[in-house]
Order: sequence, then C-alpha cells, then structure tokens
Amino acid sequence: MNAVVLAVAVMLVLSLLRIHVVVALLVGSLTGGLLAGMGLTETITVFTEGLGSNAVIALSYALLGSFAVALSRTGLPELMVSKAVLLVGREGEGRKKSLSKVLILFVILMISCFSQNLIPVHIAIIPIFIPPLITILNELELDRRLVATVITFGLITPYMWFPVGFGGIFHEILQTNMKDSGLTVDLDQIPSAMTIPSLGMIVGLLVAVFISYRKPRKYEDKIANTFEAEKTNYTKQSIIVAVLAIAATLVVQLKTDSMIFGALSGIIVLYFSGKLKLNTSDRLLTEGMKMMSFIGFVMIAAAGFAAVMRETGEVETLVKDSVALIGNSTALGVLLMLVIGLLVTMGIGSSFSTIPIITTIFVPLSAELGLSVMATIAVIGTSAALGDAGSPASDSTLGPTSGLNVDNQHNHIWDTCVPTFLHYNLPLIAFGFIAAMVL
Repeated sequence: MNAVVLAVAVMLVLSLLRIHVVVALLVGSLTGGLLAGMGLTETITVFTEGLGSNAVIALSYALLGSFAVALSRTGLPELMVSKAVLLVGREGEGRKKSLSKVLILFVILMISCFSQNLIPVHIAIIPIFIPPLITILNELELDRRLVATVITFGLITPYMWFPVGFGGIFHEILQTNMKDSGLTVDLDQIPSAMTIPSLGMIVGLLVAVFISYRKPRKYEDKIANTFEAEKTNYTKQSIIVAVLAIAATLVVQLKTDSMIFGALSGIIVLYFSGKLKLNTSDRLLTEGMKMMSFIGFVMIAAAGFAAVMRETGEVETLVKDSVALIGNSTALGVLLMLVIGLLVTMGIGSSFSTIPIITTIFVPLSAELGLSVMATIAVIGTSAALGDAGSPASDSTLGPTSGLNVDNQHNHIWDTCVPTFLHYNLPLIAFGFIAAMVL
C-alpha cells in the first residue's frame, strides 16, 4: 500500500486513540519513511530538517498568546464579557435561552469570519475572545463541539470563497500553481468556481447548529486561566490602550507580513502605557506562551511530517496509481482527486501547502478527463481545502481547541477534529463533486 496513505492512517488512528498528536505525527513520519524505503537515519534527518519550516508560525502563535494575556490586563476581556451578558442575557432574566445561544454563536461566527478577510489575524483572535466567554458558554450549556464547528467554519470558508485577506493569498497560490502547471486562469474566476463547494460548508454548519449539537451540554465551572483568575477592572483609558495595542498589532502585521513583529508591537504599546508592569510581565507573557505552545509544537511536528511525505515521492505515485484506476470515468477521476486532496491535507495540516503538491498532477489529469477551466479550479481548490477541517495538525482545528480547552474540558481530537471532519469534509466532497460535474 502507498506509504503516504499508511502514514496518514497511522497518524489519524493514533490521534483517535488519544495518543498525543505530536507523538502521532512522529510515529506516522517514521512509518511513511520506512515503508517508502528511506531508512531510519534518512527519515529522521529529513524530519529534523523539515521542522524549521514552521518555526516562524510556532513563534508567531506563542507571541500572539503572550499578547492576548497581556491585553487582558487592560480589562478588555471583562468589557467583552459584560457586553456579551447584556446581549444574550443571563439565565432567568427574561430572555429565552435559545435566543441567547443563537446570538452568542452569531457573534463568534462573525468574529471568526472577519479574522480571515476583514481583519486578517487568523487564529490570533481566539485566545483574546474565547477564554473570557467560557463562563457564558457554560451558563448557556452550549456544546463546545458546536462552538468549535462554528469557529472552524469562520476560519476556512472565507478564504475558500472571498479573494480578500487570507482568501487573496489562497487564490493567488491557486492561480500561480495552476499557471505553472500549464493552465492560466483569472483571479475573478476562482470565487465563482468555489461558490458551490463553499455552499457545502454552509450546509455542514447548518447541520451542526440545528441537528447535531442542539442538546445542552453541562461543563464544570472551573477557573479557566489567567483571564478568569486575574480579572482587571476596565476604564475608558484602559480600553483606549487596548484598542491602540490591537491597532498597532494589525498595522505592523499587515505592513511587515509578520505576525511575530505584529504581536511584539502590541506588547510594546502595553509596556509603554503602563498596563503591562515590568514586575509581572515575565510571568504573564510566559503564561500566554504556554496557552499557545500546543499549537506551536504541533505545527513544528507537522512540518517534519510533511517533509518526510514529500521526500518519499509517494504522493506522485498515489496520483499515478489512481489514474490507472480511473479509465475514462470522469466521475471516478474527480472523486479520487478529492480523496487524494483530503489525505494530503489531513497529513500536513495546511490547505495552502497542499496546492503546490497536487496541482502539477491535477491540472493535466483534469484536462485528460475533459473538465472545464471552472471545474478544474473547483476540484483543485476543494481538494486543497479538504482536510483543513478535521486535521489534528491544522491551525483551523488547533485554534478552536486552544480557546475552548482553557479549563481542560475540551478534547482536541474528539471535540474539535472529529466534529469538524464530519460536518465539513463530507459535504465538501459532495459539493466539490457536484461543482466539477456541472461547471
């Protein structure tokens, strides 16, 4: 059997058995490398050399976690919670609990979507916004699997569909790699081609909200973390400082294209404002790094895993073997391309990094199957996005977990990865298939 398929399968099975995802990635890498004939020493060398490619992302998330905790000293989280209480009402205050749930989910959905396009900070918004709301979510007895599903929708669908912020990056990578593979497409064709697959994401979200997780779920009331343990009274001045710090972070990140220096600029603003005291800053910033360290270690391990998978050369073999099975069946060809995209992205955890891996084979294969330009865009775009939801190594699942598990009551695999896989990957396959057939 193909080494990449087995490596991904080993990683996923171990993760589902509650083996730590970093360990699962390590074992999966060794499995793939050894089965591909690389040898133990070569596999370890390739894995180790590949770790550095995600080091920048890991450090970025660590500093963003520090910034989130430092920002809590301004009282902004307390202001957000108080406004949320006014918005949804507390149990027994006259507003219906169901309406309260809808409102809070809508707020979380909008903020998650805006983090991709309108204010492109990606998962950096999660440690700032979600932990302070844990008490509210507990009172409403909201199933955190639903909240994770809502957040993941907001982290994926906007970049798939809209050519702004991270969506602009995704669409440009798609266009560039398709051109390099022999098919020139216009950027304005991509949103149209990705409309039907994006509707699949919407269907998955609606199923999660209105069917899968309607029932209340009780959680213990625990002190979540620094946000709850050290509440800070907010003032007009402190909120202005918080807004300035966030603005500095956004501006610097957009100007330098660096989340590291964006987070650093926000921390500096808090230092100079006096809201972040020198005698407590070391402890607070370390606390923030701990909060996001899980994401960092998984992203680093995922980079090593991806390096081994590329070195095996088995992705190309997987595609070629699939071509042999297709024959003249366009439907079977489209389905196999979508499944391959799912396997690759589930393994490496990045839809953006999946595009260069699959495009070189998928473009000529789509032409051979007689697919139109729009159908080819839809197949490749959907194949890349498939697996971003549900992958243990994806920041689209790691981000929600980092916010929802601050009190150790939300499991990354069973409460984030499995729900998002079921509600998004399955509809994406169905709607991506439909798009390829009708476009």
